[in-house]
Amino acid sequence: MSTVSDEGARRAGRRPVTSRAEIEHIALDLFTERGFDTTTVEDIAHAAGIGRRTFFRYYASKNDVPWGAFDEQLHRMRATFAALPPDVPVMAGVRAAVLDFNEVEPAEQPWHRRRLRLILGTPALQAHSTLRYAAWRQVVADYAAERLGQPSDALIPQTIGHASLGVALAAYERWLAAEGSDLRALLDEVFRSLEFGFAGAGVDGDFCR
Repeated sequence: MSTVSDEGARRAGRRPVTSRAEIEHIALDLFTERGFDTTTVEDIAHAAGIGRRTFFRYYASKNDVPWGAFDEQLHRMRATFAALPPDVPVMAGVRAAVLDFNEVEPAEQPWHRRRLRLILGTPALQAHSTLRYAAWRQVVADYAAERLGQPSDALIPQTIGHASLGVALAAYERWLAAEGSDLRALLDEVFRSLEFGFAGAGVDGDFCR
């Protein structure tokens, strides 16, 4: 992506950012320092050394920044589902795809934690997040529907989508609350429990601690 010094947003001596990840890191820093509500698109563009036009090539709005390349990740998730062997049990397939969806490079882990904390804890983002959650659930429901030979809007595929989102959010919240915990391990635990009907996850089990 070309730089946009012609837009007048580049400050003298500042190298304009050249990637979506750089813009997101800058924005996350600003959201932390100033708060999400009081940080504007202009603030982000100015700090990144880019213009508004470049910002809007990447994001439809400020609310999209914490979600990063979410649409591309959903396409990848569909591809992961499509590549699963047909004999894999439905919920085992969902678990595998969710773990792949949440694969994050070690260097990005601190940023990913900040993203999730912002998404889950910012009231101004909740309405926008609802749309994103619905899109994620539908990808899961579509896979379940195909495997079960049912319409994607049927009760069971939709239930699988909702249940999968619920346990994923529970794992995210635990990860944010427990420094040093491993997100993939938490996701694997809750999705295995969902897969097997929470058998063995009683009051005295590790799952409820």
